[in-house]
Amino acid sequence: MKNQLMPRSAFAEIRGDRDAPQLSGRVQFQQKANGVLVTATVRGLPKQNRSGFFGFHIHQGTSCKGEDFPETKGHLNPDRKPHPMHDGDLPPLLSNQGFAYMQVFTDRFTVGEIIGKTIVIHAEHDDFESQPGGDAGEKIGCGEIRPARRM
Repeated sequence: MKNQLMPRSAFAEIRGDRDAPQLSGRVQFQQKANGVLVTATVRGLPKQNRSGFFGFHIHQGTSCKGEDFPETKGHLNPDRKPHPMHDGDLPPLLSNQGFAYMQVFTDRFTVGEIIGKTIVIHAEHDDFESQPGGDAGEKIGCGEIRPARRM
């Protein structure tokens, strides 16, 4: 009975900040038997980033309000692991003329554990080394993770 109450899917609508107002997208989270399938479709990534890679993380904060999204806080990391082993660490987005599509399967969290959190796109690539968050630069995009409606 308990599993029937657990959310099986969630989503976040991404919007850009003042430095990337054209940025938009959608991230979907689908609970599977052994993990979560994360699918991101993003448009309007800035061309100033020469590497084409953008840091992409689930953050512990609950809101995308405010300039530079201060309420997103740090990466989701309930077990206080070093970066890049945080629960919220995801592979980077790779821009193709401002468009990115990424899909990854992870067992670092369940859909139920991330609802109410935020997902953030950073201005630069994640170096997968620097502490505490990979030195991925400013937050340029944000979405609040919400449960998907059952049909």
